[in-house]
Amino acid sequence: MPHFRSPDVLERRNSAASIKKAMLEKFRAASQDPALEQQRLNRIAVNEARAGRMAEREAAKKVREAELAAQAARAAELAAQAQHETEQAEALAKAEAAERAVALAAEQKAERDARYAARKAAKKVRRRGY
Repeated sequence: MPHFRSPDVLERRNSAASIKKAMLEKFRAASQDPALEQQRLNRIAVNEARAGRMAEREAAKKVREAELAAQAARAAELAAQAQHETEQAEALAKAEAAERAVALAAEQKAERDARYAARKAAKKVRRRGY
């Protein structure tokens, strides 16, 4: 019965070198293949087109963001203007209310003074008797 003969170090090294050489030749042959070169060029073209579309989308996005910022600024300006107008209207209403209060107080004082003067006059009439 024959015995199993294991390869020695030299045989293993030689077989590994020949396998590496075969793999290198296979890779070189594949890199020289015109179909693979065409696929690589197609991938490059697709990537460039994708990059162009992405740049266009980014530009459109920036334009939209600028428009939204402008709209927000206009809305803020209109809100500030409306707030200013309401504040002016409130101030005017307060001023009118204050004027009415002052006029009412003056009218009430005039009525009170008239009643006081009438009481004084009536008291003088009563004291004098005529």
